[in-house]
Amino acid sequence: MAEAHSAVAFSFSVSPDGVNVNLDHEALWQVWHSGLRSWKKRIGRFKNRMKNGIYPSTPVSWLIVTSLLTGLHIGGVDISLGLIDFIQEHSPIVKSLPDIVGEASSCLIFSTTCWILKINIRKYLLKALLSYQQWMYEVRGPKSTTTKVWFALMKVLGGQKPLLMSYQASLPNLAVPSLQQTTERYLKSVRPLLDDEKYARMEKLSEEFRNGLGKKFQRYLQLKSWWATNYVSDWWEEYVYLRGRSPIMVNSNFYGLDAVLIKPSNVQVARAANIIHSMLTYRRELERESLQPLLLNKTIPLCSAQYERQFNTIRIPGLETDHLVHYKDSKHIAVYHKGRFYKVYVHLRGRLLKPCEIEVMLQRILDDDSPALDGEKHLAALTAGDRVPWAKARLEFFSKGKNKASLDAVEKAAFFLSLDDEPQDYDPEDPSKLNAFGRSMLHGKGYDRWFDKSFTLVVCSNGRIGFNGEHSWADAPVMAHLWEYVICEDCFTLGYDENGHTKGQPEMQPPNPIRLEWEISKPLLQVIDTSLEVANQLLNDVSLHLLMHDAFGKGFIKTCKMSPDAFIQMALQLAYYRDSNKFCLTYESSMTRLYREGRTETVRSCTVESTAFVRAMENKGKTDRERIACLREAVEIHQSGYRDAMTGKGIDRHLFCLYVVSKYLNQDSSFLAEVLSEPWRLSTSQTPHSQTDKLDLTRNPDHISVGGGFGPVADDGYGVSYIIAGENVLFFHISSKVSCHLTNSERFAGHVRKALSDMRNLFHSD
Repeated sequence: MAEAHSAVAFSFSVSPDGVNVNLDHEALWQVWHSGLRSWKKRIGRFKNRMKNGIYPSTPVSWLIVTSLLTGLHIGGVDISLGLIDFIQEHSPIVKSLPDIVGEASSCLIFSTTCWILKINIRKYLLKALLSYQQWMYEVRGPKSTTTKVWFALMKVLGGQKPLLMSYQASLPNLAVPSLQQTTERYLKSVRPLLDDEKYARMEKLSEEFRNGLGKKFQRYLQLKSWWATNYVSDWWEEYVYLRGRSPIMVNSNFYGLDAVLIKPSNVQVARAANIIHSMLTYRRELERESLQPLLLNKTIPLCSAQYERQFNTIRIPGLETDHLVHYKDSKHIAVYHKGRFYKVYVHLRGRLLKPCEIEVMLQRILDDDSPALDGEKHLAALTAGDRVPWAKARLEFFSKGKNKASLDAVEKAAFFLSLDDEPQDYDPEDPSKLNAFGRSMLHGKGYDRWFDKSFTLVVCSNGRIGFNGEHSWADAPVMAHLWEYVICEDCFTLGYDENGHTKGQPEMQPPNPIRLEWEISKPLLQVIDTSLEVANQLLNDVSLHLLMHDAFGKGFIKTCKMSPDAFIQMALQLAYYRDSNKFCLTYESSMTRLYREGRTETVRSCTVESTAFVRAMENKGKTDRERIACLREAVEIHQSGYRDAMTGKGIDRHLFCLYVVSKYLNQDSSFLAEVLSEPWRLSTSQTPHSQTDKLDLTRNPDHISVGGGFGPVADDGYGVSYIIAGENVLFFHISSKVSCHLTNSERFAGHVRKALSDMRNLFHSD
C-alpha cells in the first residue's frame, strides 16, 4: 500500500555557495485552498446567522422600509412624528454633518430602528402562534374558527424560503406540565397493569408525592424551564445516554438498512463512492443551511438543532461520563477494511472529490494486501465494550505518539466507513438473510464498527449498504432524513454505468489513502481482548427477526378511517398478549420537536381501551362489530396520547426530570423510584420517511428503505421498530435476548402477522 509522504511548503539549506530555497508549489496550493475554504465557511456561517437573526424578515425588507420612510420624509410627509428632526438636532454626530447628509442619516437611523422593531414584533408574534397546539387535535374532521385563523396567520407571518435554522429563535420553549395532570395521567396509564390492591397503593404513593416532595421538586423544575432552552434535553442526553457505563453497542446504538427491493450496483467501491459523495453533499447543505427545515402541513416547523452534530462528531469515553465533541470541519473520512484503518481525504484543491475519484481511492484499499498488526483487527472492540475500560485505555495508551495521531484521524473524521468483506442481501425465499443483514448493521462482528462515531456507514462486499448510529447526539429521524437523501441521490442523481461502476472519469489523480499506524502493546492487547469478549457475549445474546408484511399496508388502514400508527400499535398489543398471556408497560417514541431543542417523549400504548380491545378479540362471544367499536375507541385514545406527548403534555420526561431534581437535592421519593424502575417490556418506534422531496413512493415504491431497529430494552422484553413503507408494505424489526426463555423474536413476528390479519378480517366481515 502506497503511503502518503510528508509534505512541506518550503525548505532551505545553507552551504558554502549560499542559501538554497526549495518551494513545493503543490503544498503551497493546498495551504491556500485550505485557508480559502476555512474563510468561506466562516463568511457563510456569519451570513446565515444574520439571515436567521432577522427571520422571518429579510434584508430586502430593510431596504424597502428605509426607502419608503426616507422618500416620505423628503416629500414632506413626516410619519416619524418629529423623531427624525429630533435625531438630527440632538445627535452630536449627525448634527456635525452637512444638512443633507444629516437629514439622510437621521432617516436611516429612524427607519433602521423601525425595521428592527418590526423584526422583533414579527418574531415574537410567530413564537406566540407556534405556541398554539390545538390544531393538532383537529387534524381530522372540521376545524375550529380559531384554528382556521391561526393557519392563515401562520401563512402570513411564517416567512419565505427559510434556512435550516431560521425558525429556531421562534420556536416556543417546552413548558413543565402541572404535577396534578402528570400524576393523574400516570395512574390512568398503569391502571390496566395493576390489580385493585396494587393500584390503591400506587394511588396513595402518588398523592403523598404530589402533596409533599413533589411540590418542592416541581418548583425547581419550573425555575429551570424559565432559565434553560429546554428543561428536558440536556438531562436526557447526559443521564440516559452519556452517563451509561455499559456497552453502547446493541444497548444504545441503532441501525438502518438499504432499500432492499432494488440493487443499484454490485460493485462495493462504486456503491460506497456514490454514498460517500451523497453524504458529503448533504453535509455541505447542512453547513450552508440550504437543507429545508421540516414543516408539518408545510407550515409548522420542527426544531433542527439535532442536525448540527450529524457529521464530524465523536463520543469520547470517560470514567464517570462520556462527552460529545463536535469539530467544525473535517476533510477526510476514516475507513476500516480487513482489520486495517485508513485516513481518506475527500476534499482536494478546493472541491469535493467526484464519485469516480473516490472509487479509485477505495479500490486501492481493497487492493492493499498488507497484513493487519496483532490487535489492530479488533481495535474497534474498545468502542463496543464497557465504557470505563475504554476510557482508561484511551488515557493510558492513546495520549501520545502514533496511537494519538491515528485515533485523532478516526475521531476527527466526517464519519466512519466500514468496507465489509462479507455480502448481505434480501431474499424473499430465505428470510434468514434479512435477519443476518439486520444483525450485521446492529453490531457487526463487534470489532468492525467504530460505535463512538456519530454514525458508521457500512458497505457490504456485494454493494448492499447500511449504517450504525450512535444515539446520544440525536434521535433516529435525523439519521433517517440523511438516509433517505443519500439513497435517492444514489439512484436518481448519480447512478452507475452498465458495469456497475460510478459514472464519469477522474479529473485529477486522487490522493492515496493513508494507512493508520498503531502501537499495540501487550497490556493494550489485553484490554482489547477483554472488550471483544464483552462484545461477543452481548451480540451472541441478540435475537433479531425482520418481518416483511405485504398482505396490506397503510392503504387498507386508511380505508378503515384510522391512524396507521395507532392501528399497528393495537396489533402489537394483541401480539404481545398472545405471546405472553398478559399485558405490559409499552413504550412508543414520539418527538417533541415542535419545541426548541426538543427530542422525544413516551406514548404509553397499553391503555384501558387497548386492553379492552385485546380482550374483545380473544373473547369468542364478541361480534366483529363490537370488536371494531373497541378498536376505534382504543385507536382514538392512542392518538390523543400521541398528540399529548408531542405538545408537551407527556408523562415520562416530566417524571424523569423530577427524579433528577430529587437526586440533586439528595431527597429520595419512593413514588419516583418505583416509577423509574418499571421495565418497558415492549419498546416500540416508527421509522419516519418522506422527509425529503426526493422520494416519490407513488412512482418509485421499491426505493424505500426497509427502515432500521434497535436492541431489546428489557432482558425479558422485545424491541420493535417498524416502517410504514408504502400503501401495501410494512416492515418490522423485532429484537429480544436469546438467554430469555420467555421471549422469541421469530415467534413474536408470527403473532404480529396473525394480529394484523385478524384485524383486517374484522372489516372484511363487517
